[in-house]
Amino acid sequence: MWVTSSTSNVKTPTAIALGNFDGIHLGHRQVIKPIIELEAEYIPTLVTFTPHPQEFFTGKTRQLLTPLTEKVKRLESLKIRQLVRLPFDSSLASLGPQAFVEDILVKQLNVKYISVGQDFRFGKGREGNAQMLRELANNLGIFVYITKLKTLVSGESGLRISSSRIRQCLAVGNVRQAKEMLSYPYSLEGMVVRGQQVGRTIGFPTANLQIPADKLLPRRGVYCVRVILATEEVIKGVINIGSRPTVNGQVPTVEVHLLDWSGNLYGTFLRVQLEKFLRSEQKFPSLDALKNQITQDCMIARQTLSQDV
Repeated sequence: MWVTSSTSNVKTPTAIALGNFDGIHLGHRQVIKPIIELEAEYIPTLVTFTPHPQEFFTGKTRQLLTPLTEKVKRLESLKIRQLVRLPFDSSLASLGPQAFVEDILVKQLNVKYISVGQDFRFGKGREGNAQMLRELANNLGIFVYITKLKTLVSGESGLRISSSRIRQCLAVGNVRQAKEMLSYPYSLEGMVVRGQQVGRTIGFPTANLQIPADKLLPRRGVYCVRVILATEEVIKGVINIGSRPTVNGQVPTVEVHLLDWSGNLYGTFLRVQLEKFLRSEQKFPSLDALKNQITQDCMIARQTLSQDV
């Protein structure tokens, strides 16, 4: 997939899906679907903003459901052929809706078809909405498809799917509802690096994952997980996300223990799918007490993952 932040390097003509698309959840997929169907005529292109407009205006760094590398993989699997990351700066922020359509979308991206969500906003001060985009684009002979907001049918009926709601689920450890909205298990991925090797001393060796700095971590605690190795082999496991208070840890770590598996994982890439929150992180009075609890965690994880195929 072609990824660019420069409109002079864009492959045209384009059929674009316009938005931020953090997480590539079920709602996003509905917005993306129409442009994939036009791949015989136009280049299916996702157009996003970097940094996120909210990050630009507040000055606060935003953690992401899908950092760039992960986003690219997911988009490739959906047959998106190009990702354009428009630099969101004071110049772009000051463009009115009409100027954005004419100067950016038409002149620079040579857009022929646009797909957006019903709640899409754009232009200076968020003046433009999806309907205004349709009117402006139609005047230039460009069709705009507006996707209705996607709701979660199973579980809670009528629950709107959004990146914000997924973040809320992850903040409380509700990875199962996050999975329903994403249509895939929320995952943490990275290289295995050397840790303090405390787990090995109590019989539970762990792989210490180096997670991208901009990746959103869910609620601290212990989860049962499925670990995908570099070989694509899938192993059941448990993961601890936190600072390991029992051994006086300070820096947040992500450590995964693979059930009924042994081998050297240092320097390899792992993808860890979070399946269920088991318990909060806690400080134990001794390493023996910690060992007993981890034994219990592993037993519950085996049972849970065996049932949840």
